[in-house]
Amino acid sequence: MRGMNGQRTRFLGLDFQPMTADDAAALLAETASAETAFSYVVTPNVDHRIRLEREPALRPLYESAGLILNDSRILELLAKRDGIALPASPGADIVEHLFAATIRPGETVTIVGGDADLETSLRDRYGLTDIRRHDPPRGLRDKPEAIAAAAAFLAANPARFHFICVGSPQQEMVAYEAFRLGSAKGIGLCCGASLDFLSGKTDRAPEWMRRTRLEWLHRLASEPGRLGRRYLIEGPAIFRIWQRARRG
Repeated sequence: MRGMNGQRTRFLGLDFQPMTADDAAALLAETASAETAFSYVVTPNVDHRIRLEREPALRPLYESAGLILNDSRILELLAKRDGIALPASPGADIVEHLFAATIRPGETVTIVGGDADLETSLRDRYGLTDIRRHDPPRGLRDKPEAIAAAAAFLAANPARFHFICVGSPQQEMVAYEAFRLGSAKGIGLCCGASLDFLSGKTDRAPEWMRRTRLEWLHRLASEPGRLGRRYLIEGPAIFRIWQRARRG
């Protein structure tokens, strides 16, 4: 997948591919194959970029991706202040496009993460007949053998699309390991809670909140215990990172 669209935009130390969600979904629909070498898509947001500041050892997870898409309207605005066009391309929108318009009912779809209810919801909603799901243990990040097992599952189940939804950076670790194996096929999407939104397990922000860059507020109100620290305490660090990058 790398090289099919050569335009790259460097921003805050990452080489983004500046595409809308519609364009990204169209590119994936056109290029994905269960017979080609594995590549994967990452969609970093503010939280990802702040984590990279603390843990630069995670950088290869992003640098090895076939597509790096901006999943943050905050990053879109900061880039615009620098005269850089970096449209937000939310992973949830891309995943929704693929299920609605690209994935065929009879084709193999693999999922790493989720639960049986999510799997059933996707089967019922889209008429899918060949979902293959791997359920990794909790604490995946600190279990290299479990990461290797998840990657081996992807390699053993070639598909056009693999949906890796175990949170960041665990999902990027699994994708990176599958990429390093060399035997996996298809495209992996590191997609966080996208399948939860799609299956109805988790309510996504209304369209007007997404359009006005307030989706984060909806998520904060929905999960204050889990997201309060991330959004209100850690999140503002992105402005310091941006200012430092501007000076540099």
